[in-house]
Amino acid sequence: MSDVRLSPRERLVLTAIIDQYIATGEPVASQAVARLFADREGLSSATLRNVMAALGDAGLLEQPHTSAGRVPTAAAFRYYVGQITQPGRSAAGGGISATGSAESPLSVARRGQIEESFSGVSSSHDYLERTSHVLAQLSRGLGVALASTATEQVLEHIHFSRLSAGRVLAVLVTQAGAVQDRVLALDHEVTPLELETASRYLNENFHGWPIDGIRVEVERRVELEREVYRQLLTSVEELCRKGALAGDESGPALFVEGIANLIGAEQDREQLRQMLLTLEAKQRLVELLNAYVDGRQQEVRVVVGLDEASPAMQDLVLIGAPARLGGANVGTVAVIAPTRIQYQEMIEAVSYIARLSERLLDVPSA
Repeated sequence: MSDVRLSPRERLVLTAIIDQYIATGEPVASQAVARLFADREGLSSATLRNVMAALGDAGLLEQPHTSAGRVPTAAAFRYYVGQITQPGRSAAGGGISATGSAESPLSVARRGQIEESFSGVSSSHDYLERTSHVLAQLSRGLGVALASTATEQVLEHIHFSRLSAGRVLAVLVTQAGAVQDRVLALDHEVTPLELETASRYLNENFHGWPIDGIRVEVERRVELEREVYRQLLTSVEELCRKGALAGDESGPALFVEGIANLIGAEQDREQLRQMLLTLEAKQRLVELLNAYVDGRQQEVRVVVGLDEASPAMQDLVLIGAPARLGGANVGTVAVIAPTRIQYQEMIEAVSYIARLSERLLDVPSA
């Protein structure tokens, strides 16, 4: 709605109606708006009715029933978000309400509550899992956190254990905190000492490397390294070839919490069913987050009306941001909630939690 042009009076009235609707969830009548501006000169009841009619003609207000008041449309919410996130007004800063009072940024108490919720978190996996829970609580909507594919497939450490003749257990931990274990069937016997040496070699030489890159590099070194290392590298190469560093085919980790919040807010059963089918499809949610939130961006992204993902999600809003660590993308954190949400607070909360990753987690070693 960047092409919408409203007069200062229309903008003031629209913002007041949106604020009132967010607070009550009920259609806003002209009498209620008149009471808000009772002391404002030039805003009589008749004037306000005319302004509301003009906003309706512009597609910003709609009337659910003939005798009811007005409710903001998705276009109105997009305009509203554009106003509170316009350049020069930071996502974590304050705004101005329709009544002219300064809106406070995320309170010190709220920030303290958020930080306390992340107590004990030390891995990106734990950070993302905790984020989905915290954002679901704060928004009373859906808290979503998606791990970066790159982070999911970066080596933190690996350990080998001999199970029996020719059988080895490989336990791989990625920098996202994901643990993958698999049993390897080897072509020849490998001693416990060789396994310990192999794991030490991989951990010391390839910590922080993409897993696919490790497999390629090990193969290269087998061909190039001096003969003194050939026995060690041959064992390492076989362990890798048999799947010790096989990629995780299940895709990036996705954490979702708060489905029950959306069930309570939705009235139309068929729309609810379709919405839940979309939200329960992991790949659809991953595509939704990847489509709307760019890992290279710095600011919070707000998308009102998710009907491109599913017509049943037309009354939902996504507020998301990338979480970063040492310049690398850890993942995406987001809220999916009804359009009747406290935008300023949730934009600030998502921004604040996204920035917490830099303080909670250690920058990976080079």
